[in-house]
Amino acid sequence: MYEEITAQAAQALKELMETARLKAGDILVVGCSSSEMVGGTIGKNSSMEAAAALYKGLAPLLEEKGIWLAAQCCEHLNRCLILEEQAAQSRGWPVVNVLPQPHAGGSWATTCWANFRRPVAVEAIRAQAGMDIGDTLIGMHLEPVAVPVRLSVRSIGRANLVCARTRAKYIGGERAHYNPDLV
Repeated sequence: MYEEITAQAAQALKELMETARLKAGDILVVGCSSSEMVGGTIGKNSSMEAAAALYKGLAPLLEEKGIWLAAQCCEHLNRCLILEEQAAQSRGWPVVNVLPQPHAGGSWATTCWANFRRPVAVEAIRAQAGMDIGDTLIGMHLEPVAVPVRLSVRSIGRANLVCARTRAKYIGGERAHYNPDLV
């Protein structure tokens, strides 16, 4: 099962990166219910092994492209995010003091904290794309105009997968013209 989670995550990320046209320095927010990935109920069956398998599928690809990973914590930590200190500092996002645990933050955030070079927690971000694994509600952490992205991968493990990219807001009116690179 864990090898399948790793493979599904890598495939989904490749498709999302291409569709969202992510570039170095962008941020991908990932909310994940490890419970849902292993067939349980969100918040009830936390799995460090499933979270590790997901990390194994995502982290190398993101690092290769220079894209920052932001791990959304669970509702017990108000869905704060774990990311690299450099990403938070470069955007002026204030750090909050909390250490995620499997049952207060979630296995996913705990795994990311353990694997990041200099992890920090922040309350809110504005990411350029996102992966919601197991219906964790990541929308609050995306840029203002989020666009659903349909992938060939519809689930990771047994968890529902919903992805999104963002685009610049359209302004103007019927006579306005738009830059296709920002769509």
